[in-house]
Amino acid sequence: MQIKKYVAPTLKEATQQMKDELGGEAIILGTRVIEGDKRFGMKKMYEITAGIDQPLKEKLTKEQAKTTIDDYKLELENLSRKIYEEPKQQKQEEKKKSVPSTTNKLEKEIEEILDKLEENEVSKSILKSLSKHLNDSANFIESSNLENYLISSIASMIKTTNFKVQKNKLTKIALIGPTGVGKTTCIAKLAVVSKIIHKLKVGLISIDTYRLGAIDQLRIFSEISDIEMAVAYQPEEMPNLIKKFKNKDLIFIDTVGRNQKAKESLDSIKKFLDAANVDETILVLNSTSSSKSLNDVAEKFKPLNYSSVIFSKVDEAVAYGNILNISVNHNVPVMFLTNGQVIPDDILSVNQSFLANLIYSGKLYK
Repeated sequence: MQIKKYVAPTLKEATQQMKDELGGEAIILGTRVIEGDKRFGMKKMYEITAGIDQPLKEKLTKEQAKTTIDDYKLELENLSRKIYEEPKQQKQEEKKKSVPSTTNKLEKEIEEILDKLEENEVSKSILKSLSKHLNDSANFIESSNLENYLISSIASMIKTTNFKVQKNKLTKIALIGPTGVGKTTCIAKLAVVSKIIHKLKVGLISIDTYRLGAIDQLRIFSEISDIEMAVAYQPEEMPNLIKKFKNKDLIFIDTVGRNQKAKESLDSIKKFLDAANVDETILVLNSTSSSKSLNDVAEKFKPLNYSSVIFSKVDEAVAYGNILNISVNHNVPVMFLTNGQVIPDDILSVNQSFLANLIYSGKLYK
C-alpha cells in the first residue's frame, strides 16, 4: 500500500490534493489538526493521511467512483462536526453544570414576579432596573424570601414624606392638580385632621372661582367644621387674606382644577401662589388615570413647584404601579393616599413599606 500525507488550510483542500494525486480509490487513514505557519497568519492546518493499494487491478466504473466520492463527503461532514460542533456542545453542557440549580429556579420565579408587576402597571424602565437587581442578587437570595427582597427593593426606590406643620408658626399649603381629582375634598380631610387631631388653628382660602358650586362646597364644609374661610378673586388679594389669618397655624389654599395643557391657566394659578408666598405645594393625582396621562400632568405642573404628591381615589384603582412610576420618574415623594369620600376618615398617611406592598400585591385592603 502506498501511504502519503496532505496538509492544507481546510479539510476540503487537503482531500482534493489527495484525490488529485492518488485518485478516487484512495482511502483516508487519519485526520488531525496541526499548528499552522504563524508567519502567514495561519493558526491551524489540517493533515490527512491517505493510502492506496498498488498496483491497481482494475479501474472503477463511474458509478463506483461516484459512490466513493459520496462516502468521502459524508466522512468529511462527520469530521467537521467532530471538530467544530462537539467541543461547542461540550462547553454548553459544562456551563449548564456550573450554574447552581437554585439560580435556574429563581430565574423562573423572578420572571413570574416581574410579570405580576407589569400587570400592576409598573413601567418598563423600572421593571428593567428591578430585573437587573434581582438577577444580580439571585445567588444570594433564597426562594422563600424572594418576594420580601423584591418588596424591599421597591421600597428603596419610592419616596415618601410626612405632613410637617408646627403650632404657632404659620404654614401655607396649596393643593394643585387637574380637574376632578378631588382637591377640595382632600383639603377638607386635611383641615379636619389638622384641627381635631393635631389641635391646630386652621384657615381656608379658595381661589376656585371658576367651577360652579366650588366655593359653596368649601363654605358649607367650613361652617360645619367651624373653620374660617375666605375667597380670593385676584392674586392681589392674597397678601391681605394671609394677613387676616396671621394668627392661624395652618392655611390651606384650594386652587382651581386646570387642564395641564392650558399653560395660561397654570400661569394664572402660579400668580396666586406666588402672591401668597406659599410654603408648600402638593400635587393631587387621580390614581385611576392612565400612566401616560399621569406623567403628562406631573410634567406640565412642574412650573408650580410642587414638592410632594397625593394620590386620590385609590379605592377605585385596579392597579398601583403608577404610584411607583411617578415617584421614581419625577423624583417626587408621596405624602397621602385618599380612599373614599368620607371626611376625615378616608385619607391614609403612607410609608415606603406600605406603598411597596400595595404596588406589588395590588390590594389596598388585606
